Amino acid sequence: MASEKRDTSVAETGPDIEPGISEVQEKKNVFYRLTHHKNDLDELGRDMLQQSLQYDTAQLERDAVKVRRKLDFIILPMMMTTYMLSFLDKQTLNYSNAYGLQADTHMTGDDYSWVASALYFGWLCGAWPWNILLQRVRIGKLMGGMLLVWGSVCMLQATVTNFSAFFAVRFFLGMLEACISPAFVLLTSMLWTRQEQSFRSSIWLATNGVSSILGALLAYGSGVAGGLTIANWKLIFLIVGALTFAWGFVILAFLPDGPHDIRFFTEYERMVAVWRVSKNQMGIKKADIKPGQIREAFLDGRSWLIFMTGATMGILNGGVTNFMSAIIKGFNFDALKTSLLQAPGGAFEVVGCFALGYISQLPNMLGFSLVLGCLPGIAGLIGILTIPIEHRYALVAMCWLQNVLGSPIVLSWAMPGINVAGHTKRTVVLGTYFLFFVGGNIAGPHMFLASESPRYPTAIKGLLGTYCAAIFFQVLYSIWCWVENRRREKMGLRAEALDAEWLEGFDDLTDKENKHFRYRL
Repeated sequence: MASEKRDTSVAETGPDIEPGISEVQEKKNVFYRLTHHKNDLDELGRDMLQQSLQYDTAQLERDAVKVRRKLDFIILPMMMTTYMLSFLDKQTLNYSNAYGLQADTHMTGDDYSWVASALYFGWLCGAWPWNILLQRVRIGKLMGGMLLVWGSVCMLQATVTNFSAFFAVRFFLGMLEACISPAFVLLTSMLWTRQEQSFRSSIWLATNGVSSILGALLAYGSGVAGGLTIANWKLIFLIVGALTFAWGFVILAFLPDGPHDIRFFTEYERMVAVWRVSKNQMGIKKADIKPGQIREAFLDGRSWLIFMTGATMGILNGGVTNFMSAIIKGFNFDALKTSLLQAPGGAFEVVGCFALGYISQLPNMLGFSLVLGCLPGIAGLIGILTIPIEHRYALVAMCWLQNVLGSPIVLSWAMPGINVAGHTKRTVVLGTYFLFFVGGNIAGPHMFLASESPRYPTAIKGLLGTYCAAIFFQVLYSIWCWVENRRREKMGLRAEALDAEWLEGFDDLTDKENKHFRYRL
């Protein structure tokens, strides 16, 4: 029976045709088409879910496992590669700093700290516009086009000769990068279930660790390269920028915009993909902006705990990412040795993201995993403060522990995608979260005072306090969500049929409006 229905095809519902999009668009400029284009998928998702309800549930469950595997082995690697390149692009400044970048560009005083912050100033300006665009346009096409431009801008860094030019290029690089993290959080919430999202998010962010390893090796190779007509640090920007530009064509061609148009799926598999995520009770995507949801986003106390966690993660990330090279070099290692010694830190990040990401998908372990991910960083900072300078490699090992920070960062990123319902509310919370995160990234590098090298005691103590604040905010958030879940359970707020709850998810209700919604702890 199921196979017969499979042959009748879901094509009758036209899963590749998005309602609300006219076949003939007005001939306007590109900006107008981008801002007025509506990428509404909830009505289409509802139709595909209703089609799926004609099939045997046991059959759908079996096919859902196959669909998930295809998502994990086709779409997830594309996201992983993209994120690896994006982090490699960010880290190019850190690696280039070991090969005379500051001297060649005539930087003095805290110029380097401001250049490091420039990327985040750009991200700060781009965070909200990108989030609004992502709600309205096709994610895959937007990401592909952005990577082409980003790769070009990354290569431009090899042409700068002074502080002001470098600041400007890094600023525009940050504006472009502001698209990637929210796009992937949104895409992950559209393709995987809420239980699966934290682990998948951890997997694509774990490529930061791979990027750290490859970046360190690339920096080492660039450093030993001889006979060049350009400075060694410029070679790093050119190689990474060219790789990013080439990868942009792959994303443009193959990255999907949601479960409805995955290029490698049959029509039936697309329907099963929608059926899988319907249990999230969040719909797929809605372009309309609802003022009521904007108001709720800022009046919900849980949102502010998410924002404050984002700020703490930003401060930690800004400090660790941009000053790891300087800290290790300060332990009396030369530039080449400094590059190589950063590679093992990437392995720590990969292991941390996979291990804590896996734990986070277990029942009631999402918040605990984030807290657990903060502990290695705290231990490492205490070690940097207390271990005698003669024990250089022990101090380097303490630096490696800082790379585990990648896991709590991505788990905090995933929180709005997992626990915030209502498309406008989620967009607002995600956009504001990244404003706080980026603000923290701007502040983080300025905690490091050049006169305190190599231990930077003021910065290390500040980062220790920031870790404690992150743990406090997350514990408070988890308790609040637990209390709300208990309240709803005691009131017996459940629909008569599970299918009715899933269909309700396509009504664009917020997590507070949908009384059948339960927060992941």
